[in-house]
Amino acid sequence: MTKSHSIGTSTTTSLTDKTITEVTTMTAKRYTKKRYQVLIADDEPIIREGIRDCVDWAALGMEVAGEAEDGEEALELAVQLGIDILLVDMNMPFMDGIELIRRLREERPECRCLIISGHDEFAYAQEAVRLGVEDYILKPVDAGQLHAALSQLGGRLDEERKRAAYVEQAAGQIERNIPLLRQRFCLEWLEGQNTGKDVMEQLAFLRLPSRPPVQIGVVRWPAAEARQTIMRENDRQLFLFAAENIIGELLEGLPHVLFRDANGLIGICLWQEAPEAIGATMEQAIGRYLNIAVHTHVERNVRGLEGAVDAFQVCRDRVYGESQLSPLVRRARQLIQEGFADRELTLESLASRLQVSAVYLSRVLKKELNDSFVTLVTRARIRKAVQLLDSTTLSIHDIAERTGYDSQHYFSTAFKKTMGVSPVQYRKGGGIVVIASDQE
Repeated sequence: MTKSHSIGTSTTTSLTDKTITEVTTMTAKRYTKKRYQVLIADDEPIIREGIRDCVDWAALGMEVAGEAEDGEEALELAVQLGIDILLVDMNMPFMDGIELIRRLREERPECRCLIISGHDEFAYAQEAVRLGVEDYILKPVDAGQLHAALSQLGGRLDEERKRAAYVEQAAGQIERNIPLLRQRFCLEWLEGQNTGKDVMEQLAFLRLPSRPPVQIGVVRWPAAEARQTIMRENDRQLFLFAAENIIGELLEGLPHVLFRDANGLIGICLWQEAPEAIGATMEQAIGRYLNIAVHTHVERNVRGLEGAVDAFQVCRDRVYGESQLSPLVRRARQLIQEGFADRELTLESLASRLQVSAVYLSRVLKKELNDSFVTLVTRARIRKAVQLLDSTTLSIHDIAERTGYDSQHYFSTAFKKTMGVSPVQYRKGGGIVVIASDQE
């Protein structure tokens, strides 16, 4: 079987020292590879030539990519050539230096500007500061001063490029580890370590549905927890991984995350409701393919984010209680959950399938589940009826038929006895009633 990837997987990955070294080396190469592109904008050719010739551009990790004699040409070239640094005069034809810088902030905001001007006026300097200009050098240009200003600017750009490369690399690493992060988050959340706003922020960050899961499930393999077992840890992990594969395939197409706690308990978060008998289906499939016995419980969540935590606790309590139930009772309950819609389902027919007497079956159900056969069937039928009332526009008559009742009247009577309101009142009131689990 292949691993399901509906939303989450159970693949565990981590950064090794070797990986970190490779990331650091690759990042260093990336941020030092490309020279900074410089554009000189001045309406006097002799000034442009003097600036170009008085600086050792290669030593600074820069190169002059172009020259412009007016503001409009400078703007066009800066965008076209992907200029990193603009050396700009204040007084140029068609568009002065201040307007050029203002326009450049809109069209290429990452470009850094250094003013070279013959005007030592406070208004120019003040506007330059407001526009985020890196430096303001007066003509005639001193080569040492220009070199120092460019060197400092190059250093700042180096640091920014390095930070950007690390951020990009970290983002890539996070992206690759999203499945693992989802698993860890779901485990910590459902164990009560995260609440409220933190949960909503994490759901958004991990690109999970921004609403509470509608179902929570747990799958337990008791043999995996028996420390005295002769099973090797590698084999234990292999079986658990295979079980997750099977569960993932059964849930294919439904938004979900599978996760695992320290004891090997497999948790399930479902953002779309699975079929009624999904728990029994998981037990059968895992038993058939892996020849191991697992206990499952899937709980409906109707109380939002906090309800998910409570549902997880209920699921864990149920699967740990399963070990106290006899195989006969577990099989009887499974058959009831699968066949509740059958009008011919009776205690006698169920006992016949299980090859025991009806009296004996009734006694062990009452002893181990503290419920009668009729109560178990009714509870399964009403739970399904609630789901249909919540999620469909089917008529009450149709719902009665789908849940195994001979008449709408009999269905409405049973529903009101269990829920306290009629099906019509329940639908009008918007639901939000919790039905006791079959395993209570």
